[in-house]
Amino acid sequence: MTTPPANDNPKPCAICGKPRVERYRPFCSARCADIDLHRWLGGHYAVPSQDEDDQSGDDGAEPPRGTP
Repeated sequence: MTTPPANDNPKPCAICGKPRVERYRPFCSARCADIDLHRWLGGHYAVPSQDEDDQSGDDGAEPPRGTP
């Protein structure tokens, strides 16, 4: 009985699912790496916030003293 060859790249490309290449890890090519960078810069990976402070526009600073 023979054993299957060891898989050096067990995880696929994070964008397209093809086998990843060590040079572009965790992607398979420069193209997929550029797609991921574009998504980061475009805000696609942003985590929405539900904090009331973020929505009120108040920066949390205290008003200057001496003002009513």
